[in-house]
Amino acid sequence: MEFLRGIVPREYQKKIFETCKEKNCLVVLPTGLGKTLIALMLVIHQAKKFPGEKILFLAPTRPLAEQHLMTFIKYLPELFADIQLFTGKIPAEKRQKIWDTADIIFSTPQCIANDLKNNLYDLEEVCLLVEDEAHRCIKNYDYNFIAQKYKEQSKHPRILGLTASPGSDKSKIKDICKNLFIEEVELRTRDSLDVKSYLQELKFEKIMVNFPPEFEEIKYILKEIFDKYIEELKYRRVLWGPSSKTGLINLQKKIMGTLARENKNFNYMLGVSACAQAIKIQHALELLETQTLASFNKYLKNLFDQARQKKSKGVVKLVSKPEFNFVFIKTNELLAKGFEHPKINGLMEIIKKEKSQNEKIKIIVFMQFRDTAKIISNNLNKMPGIKAQVFVGQTKKDGIGLNQKEQKKIIEDFSDGKINVLCATSIGEEGLDIPEVNAVIFYEPVPSAIRKIQRSGRTARLMKGKLIMLVTKGTRDEAFYYVARAKEKNMHSAISSIKEELSNGKIEEQKTLLESK
Repeated sequence: MEFLRGIVPREYQKKIFETCKEKNCLVVLPTGLGKTLIALMLVIHQAKKFPGEKILFLAPTRPLAEQHLMTFIKYLPELFADIQLFTGKIPAEKRQKIWDTADIIFSTPQCIANDLKNNLYDLEEVCLLVEDEAHRCIKNYDYNFIAQKYKEQSKHPRILGLTASPGSDKSKIKDICKNLFIEEVELRTRDSLDVKSYLQELKFEKIMVNFPPEFEEIKYILKEIFDKYIEELKYRRVLWGPSSKTGLINLQKKIMGTLARENKNFNYMLGVSACAQAIKIQHALELLETQTLASFNKYLKNLFDQARQKKSKGVVKLVSKPEFNFVFIKTNELLAKGFEHPKINGLMEIIKKEKSQNEKIKIIVFMQFRDTAKIISNNLNKMPGIKAQVFVGQTKKDGIGLNQKEQKKIIEDFSDGKINVLCATSIGEEGLDIPEVNAVIFYEPVPSAIRKIQRSGRTARLMKGKLIMLVTKGTRDEAFYYVARAKEKNMHSAISSIKEELSNGKIEEQKTLLESK
């Protein structure tokens, strides 16, 4: 394709591009399979077709928008277009001037949405809107607002949505398609025939670890405390649904909403307190089952601190329970004896083995919680030849947080081999240009198709890779492992069914119906 410098599109990218030229398209491609190049090809096509018009490329975070901009600069001829990055740091009047002269604008949705609301400019002259991480089009109001305005204002509207996974819920995928006015979905997986030949072998290993009997005893006691709170919620006739952490969080919101409307209903006030404590016990159980004993212990200490500060009567009551105190004492004893969650030892053994087979190893270990990342990183750094680093988001929690400059530096050090193991939370899943790794290790399974696919896409692109998952027997780890697998299968069948509906015009009909109401 003329105007592309130093890169040749793959066959499946060309096929997908042909669809994107003709229709608003949602492109579902695992991380590392070149979604940005498809966007770039479409940008060149639209720029040639509508000279003088603009292209707007949105990404949910500034580093991601910046990363896409750098890719465009790398592969486009210097004089092809005036390429600009919009950030909230640039004053509004200046953004207005840049908008007038720019050809391709990279930005976050918040920035553009604010400008549109303030009438700084409109989208009449925009001939292509790209929305990256399009699975966010359900919750991200700004993404949807811009798509709507674009549809209303643009003379030549063309929309491209990009995602590694839109999730497994058919109704939510439909919502993404409606919000982005999608007419066609292009899905490829690692196993698609036209993709397979471009990828390296990916080995998958599931490593099962036993849940120690000492932990089992603590779990049993916590479960008894938890069950009493659940009984109370049922007795107060507020709980009818599941007593999972998510179910309880939704219930808490519901009761608090009712309290806000009905003032002081005593039954609901006691119900909301019981619900809050049940959530705390569920979280404690999750830490004990799937994380580290040290992070579990830290959480218990935190609850004692809350009680000391009299944060709530419920917490005071919870920590004064003899069973709760027994759990705390037992945990301190185990830590004093050098006990830890068996997954930590399992992980260190895996990394030791991988390092012995490849001196220049690069590994990402994914985990849910920052505390776990810190504990694991400290343990790994005691191993010869291992240089581990925590990789987390910007928000400072418990003194852990990395700004964008620090994140960038860590990725550079990882690329250069100064760091060989990244201990990453969800920040490492989405978009960011992390170099390819030899192995991706899940410290715990995640019950989400989106996150599983994003994590897995970090390896086996240009070189052979491994995907290793640690699973604690008889805990929510096992349940989450099977949930994610089922959701991934559901995603494929949901997309196939939506493709059919799109070709029959059903989704467009539904959108028109909704708009006319």
